Amino acid sequence: MFTQLYKKIRLLKHKNKEPYSSLYKILGFYPDNIHVYEQAFLHKSSSIEDGNGKWLNNERLEFLGDAVLDAIVADIVYKHFKNKREGFLTNTRSKIVQRETLNRVAIELGLEKMVVYSAKLSSHNNHMYGNALEALIGAIYLDQGYRICYRFIETVMIGKYIDLDNIARKEVNFKSSLIEWSQKNKLEITFDLIESFTDNDGNPVFQTGVTLSDTQIGVGIGYSKKESQQNAAKMAIKKLRTDKEFQRFISELKKKQTGENTAEHEFEDLPEEETEDNTEDTTKKQVATNTTAVVENAPQCIEATINEEVR
Repeated sequence: MFTQLYKKIRLLKHKNKEPYSSLYKILGFYPDNIHVYEQAFLHKSSSIEDGNGKWLNNERLEFLGDAVLDAIVADIVYKHFKNKREGFLTNTRSKIVQRETLNRVAIELGLEKMVVYSAKLSSHNNHMYGNALEALIGAIYLDQGYRICYRFIETVMIGKYIDLDNIARKEVNFKSSLIEWSQKNKLEITFDLIESFTDNDGNPVFQTGVTLSDTQIGVGIGYSKKESQQNAAKMAIKKLRTDKEFQRFISELKKKQTGENTAEHEFEDLPEEETEDNTEDTTKKQVATNTTAVVENAPQCIEATINEEVR
């Protein structure tokens, strides 16, 4: 009773002051321990030294928040998709907790106005705000406990900014999925740069092949090495999902190399391509169209090469 009364008196004193008011707008509640939230927004480039000589930043809170977020999202996804198999649930969770999604949600929450940093931000592949969101989740967990942390992730983070059904249909990280699948099946996967050249506008283009146990199973091109690897993995996964003859070839290869049989639904659990048609997808399709034009001038016929390798 006295604890609750003390909290109410303290909140009356601070609720209209910063950072309490900004945090209330984001969280839906006032913090008890404001210092742990301040640390959650302290990027390592602006680390501060405490009275004991320790350097403080948000990395430890990010580590904690990452683990808590994984557990809570797994529970939410498990309950929302009642009849889906493990592979689908794993892919959906991955798409929710991946850095791109967290960075977007963090910015929509307004965390970019609260993060303290001194380093120059890169215009590409910067996930500082997404990392801060994970640190914030770690701070909520320490300050308010699991139940309040669960409510924040379910009603604020997912409820307002993530559509579970849409994100479940969206494109996954095909390279990571293919590597995870190969490790699970004890088959070696490698990504090798075949060549690089320029398109008609002078932009660099990369062509990458993905090889499974000395057999090329996918080729992709893109305007970066990462994009070409992603497209190669996408082709390989599509072939693994849909080509029955190729599935038999892989099953025999696995049996020969590991002595193990391929599990039922093994190929069905691989991710499917996105079917949602939105602005982001339209942009991807435009890039894909440009990439297709480059493929026509590539020195080899990709699909024919793969089929020949399999035979």
